[in-house]
Amino acid sequence: MNTRRRGMGCFWPSLAGLLLLLFRIGASHAATDTAWTPFEAPWFDKVSSSEGLPPSIITALAQDRQGLLWVGTMVGLARYDGYRTQVFDTRGGEGKGLPDAYVRSLLALPDGGLLIGTNALGLARFDPATARFRTYPTGPTGTSDRKIYALADDHAGGVWIATDQGLDHLDLRSNTIRQLKTGADTAPRNFSVMQDRAGNLWLGNDNGLFVRHAGTSAFVRPEHPAGSVATVLTNQIWAIREDRAGRLWAGSGQAGAVYRDPDGEWHTLPGFSGYQRGAQQATVRAFLDVAPDTMWIATDGAGVLTYAPGDARVQRIDHDAAMDSSLPGDSVRALLQDRSANIWVATDLGLAHTNPNARTAFSLLPSPLEPNALSDTSVRGIYVDSRGLIWLGLGSGRIDVIDLAAGRMRHLQLGGSQTHRDIQAFVEAADGSIWVGTQGLARIDPASMKIRSSVLPALENIPVLSLQRDGTRLLIGTYDGVYRYDIRSHVLDHIRHDPKDPTSLVSDTVRQIAHIGRTWWYSTTHGISIARNTRDRRGFRNLIRRGDDPSSLPQNYVNSVAQDGKGRLWVATFGGLGVLDPPASGQPLRFDSIGMAQGLGSDKVSSVLGDDLGHVWVGTSNGVSVIDGDTRAVRNLGPRDGLHIPSYLYAAAAARAPGGELLFGGLGGLTVIRPDWQPPRAAAVPLAVTNVAINDVELPFGKLPHAGGTIQLDQRSRNLRVNFSLLDYQAPKETSYSYRMDGLDEDWVDLPRGAPPSANYTNLPHGEYRLRLRARTHGMQPRTTETSLQLVVTPRWYETALSRIVAVLLLIALVVVLVHLRTLYLRRQATRLQRRIDEQTRDLRAANRRLDELAATDGLTGAYNRRRFLELAGQQHALGREGSICIALFDLDRFKQINDTYGHLAGDAVIRTTIEVVRQHCRQHDLVGRYGGEEFVLCLPDTSLPQATEIAERIRETLARTAVVQDGKTISVTVSIGVAALREGESIEQWLSRADTAMYEAKHQGRNRCVSAD
Repeated sequence: MNTRRRGMGCFWPSLAGLLLLLFRIGASHAATDTAWTPFEAPWFDKVSSSEGLPPSIITALAQDRQGLLWVGTMVGLARYDGYRTQVFDTRGGEGKGLPDAYVRSLLALPDGGLLIGTNALGLARFDPATARFRTYPTGPTGTSDRKIYALADDHAGGVWIATDQGLDHLDLRSNTIRQLKTGADTAPRNFSVMQDRAGNLWLGNDNGLFVRHAGTSAFVRPEHPAGSVATVLTNQIWAIREDRAGRLWAGSGQAGAVYRDPDGEWHTLPGFSGYQRGAQQATVRAFLDVAPDTMWIATDGAGVLTYAPGDARVQRIDHDAAMDSSLPGDSVRALLQDRSANIWVATDLGLAHTNPNARTAFSLLPSPLEPNALSDTSVRGIYVDSRGLIWLGLGSGRIDVIDLAAGRMRHLQLGGSQTHRDIQAFVEAADGSIWVGTQGLARIDPASMKIRSSVLPALENIPVLSLQRDGTRLLIGTYDGVYRYDIRSHVLDHIRHDPKDPTSLVSDTVRQIAHIGRTWWYSTTHGISIARNTRDRRGFRNLIRRGDDPSSLPQNYVNSVAQDGKGRLWVATFGGLGVLDPPASGQPLRFDSIGMAQGLGSDKVSSVLGDDLGHVWVGTSNGVSVIDGDTRAVRNLGPRDGLHIPSYLYAAAAARAPGGELLFGGLGGLTVIRPDWQPPRAAAVPLAVTNVAINDVELPFGKLPHAGGTIQLDQRSRNLRVNFSLLDYQAPKETSYSYRMDGLDEDWVDLPRGAPPSANYTNLPHGEYRLRLRARTHGMQPRTTETSLQLVVTPRWYETALSRIVAVLLLIALVVVLVHLRTLYLRRQATRLQRRIDEQTRDLRAANRRLDELAATDGLTGAYNRRRFLELAGQQHALGREGSICIALFDLDRFKQINDTYGHLAGDAVIRTTIEVVRQHCRQHDLVGRYGGEEFVLCLPDTSLPQATEIAERIRETLARTAVVQDGKTISVTVSIGVAALREGESIEQWLSRADTAMYEAKHQGRNRCVSAD
C-alpha cells in the first residue's frame, strides 16, 4: 500500500487512516490493536499467465453459482478455479466462441450461466449445459447498441442493460429484450445501471445520474444540493452501488464520487467530490462495500480509494513498484468480494486478490517509496527499549526505528567503517542510550537519534552477534568469545574457550546471552555455557548434545533461549527445539525435543518467543510455528494466516512488541504476529469438480456432477480425468489434495502440493465405483473437506456373464490340445533350453556387475551417489582417528539462478564441470560423491584439517577461474565449502552436520569461500 500523492492533490491522507479503514473489514475484532495500523498493508496475490490467464487488461469479474470466478479481459473471457484457467475468445465458430473478445461487463445468472456484455458486438449468453454462447440481436428486437457498458439484476428474473445508445431490459425466462425510453433529459449513452432494494431504478448517464422511482415510468434527476454534489451528479456517472446500510453511491468520469444516506441526504467525500483546484478526478469504475461502513472505490489511474462515511479523509491503495505484494496496477476497472471474503481487483496490469481475514500475521517489507516501509531486505536483529521504540537491525549499516505511539518509522544509517556492515544486536544502557552491535559497536541517543559510530576501537573489526547488559557492564557476544565492557570505568576484557579447560566457555561463537533467573546463559554453536554471574571467566556449567543421551540438547548449534511464564526453558537449536521443565533441586537438566517429527516445519530453529496465552512461537528456516506450552501440539503458520516471509534465520531477530505482538525478522522483511487474533467464522467452501474429460472429451459445465452425483462411462469410454478444486482461492499452493477410487485404489493418492488437483484413470474396468476427493488446508485453522462421486462403467459385450461361460468352455478344449502339443514341444526344446540357460547365466552375471556400478554412481557425473558414498565413507569413518580424516561439503552458489537464466542443460553442464574440477584435485583413495542436486561431498582419508582446507581452497579457486560455455554463453561458477575433521566418538551424521554448518556459514559470509568447522 502506498499513500504518496503523485500529483493527485493535497487531500491524500496518511497511511494510518487507510489501514484503519481496512481493519474494519474484520469488524468483529475492532478491539484488535491499532498501533500497527500505519505499518500494515494488504497483501495482494496475483493471478498470472502461469495459471493461464491472458496477459491483458482485466475489465470485469463475476462469480458463478458453483463458485468459480469468471474474468473478462480485452482479449477474451476466462473461467478460473484457483489453479486452472479456461479461456474463451472469438475462435471456435458459431456458438463456440465470443462474438467480441473485448469483454466490458459480466453478470452471473441463477442457472449457472453468464451474461457477457462486449465492447463492439453486443450481448452474449453462455449456456453451461452446452458450453456454447448465444449472441442476442441488435436493433428493434434486441439491444439498442452493440457496446454494452453495464449489466444489473432486476431481482425479478430479468436484467438491465446499459448501452451506448440506450437502456434495455432482458427477460431471462423468455429470452426477449425490450428497449426503454429514458426521457429527453438523458443522453443516449448509459454507463451504469442499478435497481435498489426499494425497487428504484438508477441510471448512470452521459448527462449525469437519473432515477425512475418504484411505481413510476419516468426518469428524473434525483433531488440534490448545489455545489460539489451537483458537480458530481451532472457529470458522466460510471458507477452506482447501494451498500449494506442502504446508502447510494455514485461515481463520475471526472468529478469524483458522492453518496446519499438512507434519509435522502447527499454527502461529499473529502477531497474526492468535485474538481480540486480545477483538476479533474480519476474516473470511478466500480464500488464495493467490503465491510459494513467501508467502501472501496475503483478508479482509472488512482488505484483503489477507501472511505468510511464520516471519516475525515479518503484513503488510497495503489501500486508500489518496490513491493510485489502491492496492487498490480493503478487503473482498476472492477472489484469483487467472493463467498470466502477474498477481495478481487481487476487492473490494467493483471488480476489480484487479498484475504482481509488473514491477520494473525502481517509483513513489513522494504520499499524506498514508502516512509513506513523497511529500508533493507532482511531483518537481522530486533530490540524493544524501555520507551517502547522498536529497533530493527538491517544490512548495510541500516537501522529502522518503529515508533508505535507516533505511527511512524525512522531510518538511520551508520557511518564510517560500519556503513556497509550488518546489524544484529542492540541493548539499552542504564542512561537510556542504545548500543548497536555490528562490526564493533555504535551508540545512539534515542532522543536526538544522533549516532556515534565505532565506539570501541578495540572491537572495530569484530562482528558482534549478541548484546546484553548487567548493570554498567555490557556483555558482547562475538565469533571470538565474549567481551565485557564497563561503560563507567571503560574497562574491556575478554572471555574465550580454552580447549584444556572443560569449564571454560564452551565455544567462541556466542549467538545469544540471556539472563535466566539468577544465572546467565551463553548460547553458542557448540552448546550452552551457564554462569552464576557475569564476572565468571571459567567454572561454567556446559550443556552439549551427547549422542548416547536423548535427554541432552537436541543439537549443539544453539541460537537462543527463552523462559515462559511457568518457568520452562525453550532452547532454539539447528536440530530442533529443546524444552526444559524446571528441575528439582540437584537434579540433572533433561530436555524434551520438538522437531519435524512432532510437526515443526523445520528443525533449524533460530528464535523463540512466548505469548500471554501460554503458547511458544518459534522462527525457523521454513517459517513460524506455534507450540501449545502444555500439550506441546504444533501448528505452522501459512499464507492463510497472513504469513508470507518464508524463512527466519537470525537468532537476535525476535522480540515482543509493547502491545504483546510478536516480532520475527526474516529473509525478506519483518513479520508481526498477533497471538490472540481469531478470524471471523468462515462459511463452508465447496470442494467442487471443475472439469471432467471422458476419453479426452470435456463435459459441458452444466453437466458436471455435484457432490454425490454420478459419472456414467459407456463401454467405449474407459479413460477419465476429473479436475477439482477447493473454491476458497486462498493459498492454493499451500492446500494439499488427494483422491481415492474405492474398489480400485488401495490408498489415497496424494498430489504434489501446488499442482493443479486432478484425478486421472485410464482403461477403467467395468463396474461401479466411488471416487472420493479430499482437500486439506494448513495453518492456524486447518480444515479437511471431502466430497465424492459415483462412477458407473458399462461392460463391453465380452465382459458379460454369458460371454465368459462360453470363453471358459473354449478355453478348456484349447488347454487339452495345448497340453498334448506342449509335451511334444518340451521334449524337443529341453536340450536347446539348457544351452540358453547357460548363456543367459553368463549374461546375467555381467549385467549384475553393470547394475552394481550403476546403482553406486550418479548418472550425470559418474561420481558416487549419496547412498554409495555414505557406505564407503562409513568404512573410512570406522577406520579413522580424530583429526586424521576430513570431509568437505560443497554447494554451488546461486545454482537456481543458473537454471532459471540458462536452462537445466546449462545447470547439468555446470554440475559435470564441478565434479571434473573436484576430481582433478583428488587422490586415488579420496571419495567423491554427489550429495544432492547442487551439493557434492569429498571424503579425504589420512588428511588433517589444514590439509583438507588447502585442498578445498584449491578446488574453490580453480572452479572460480573455470568458465562453463553452454550454447555460446559463458557461465561463471563459484562454490561454498564447509570442511570438518573427524572428532573422537563422533557419528558420521554429526560429522556431516558440522561440515553442513560450516558450509552454511560460508554462504552467510558472502559465498565463494571455504569455512572450517569448529
